Amino acid sequence: MKVMVLSSGGVDSSTCLGMAVNKYGKENVISLSMFYGQKHDKEIKSARAVANYYEVEHIEMDLTKIFAESDCTLLKKNNSEIPTKSYKEQIEENDGGTVSTYVPFRNGLFLSTAASLALSKKCEIIFYGAHSDDAAHNAYPDCSKKFNDAMNEAIYEGSGKQVRIEAPFVEMTKKDVVKKGLELKVPYELTWSCYEGKDVPCGKCGTCIDRMQAFSLNNVKDPIL
Repeated sequence: MKVMVLSSGGVDSSTCLGMAVNKYGKENVISLSMFYGQKHDKEIKSARAVANYYEVEHIEMDLTKIFAESDCTLLKKNNSEIPTKSYKEQIEENDGGTVSTYVPFRNGLFLSTAASLALSKKCEIIFYGAHSDDAAHNAYPDCSKKFNDAMNEAIYEGSGKQVRIEAPFVEMTKKDVVKKGLELKVPYELTWSCYEGKDVPCGKCGTCIDRMQAFSLNNVKDPIL
């Protein structure tokens, strides 16, 4: 059985990649990364490095044009500063709406693209690293279990029942994801999560805060710090 893993170069997707290689063998795993017009390419470079570590085939695709009209603060065309607050604080300030770093329906587009490519590459499963912390309070609605179940049904039916998706962490916290990755010896030193593209993580954006907390709760120092 062949598996395609959506890889952003971060903690969650790299853990997914480690799980896939551990379960199916590197010869049956393909890593897929998407560039979508973000302000830096460090996460793509990290995804490439993690794929090289596991010695799996790695594919990169550019979906920038699809998000050309988005005002997401992660994108190059947006001159606004990336918020330096936790997701919870941002949601409270936004009266329960999505955070400004939410890229409109990104996971939906990524999964649809992956499904088409998976059919061509004869992959039966698509892994991606959505987890409950990202979905909490509607911060990233395309990370929820409900979204995952709906997309899985659509892709399964739309692929002629040849491809399905799995989000192994969709009901887990980031702390749990890191715990699993540590057990699998995932090379977290190669990963990148920060929304800024500087030499070292900012430590202040929502994803940095979540990442630091996840490692701290596992009593382990984040290897990129």
